[in-house]
Amino acid sequence: MAVSYKKLWKLLIDRDMKKKDLCVAAGISHASVAKLGKNENVTTDVLVKICTALKCDISDIMEIIEIEGEKA
Repeated sequence: MAVSYKKLWKLLIDRDMKKKDLCVAAGISHASVAKLGKNENVTTDVLVKICTALKCDISDIMEIIEIEGEKA
């Protein structure tokens, strides 16, 4: 299983926000946004800050996806 943040990027597009706007609104670092861009793990604190800033639920910004060939 892996994490995908495609929903977050779509949400930013829908709200006409850039990644740097997200950094400012959520009070997170550019390094955290870079990790999100690579679908890497970030702390739950970062995810909560994003959800608070965007007034959304965690399921609105991320999802767990299955990796082909991986056993459950």
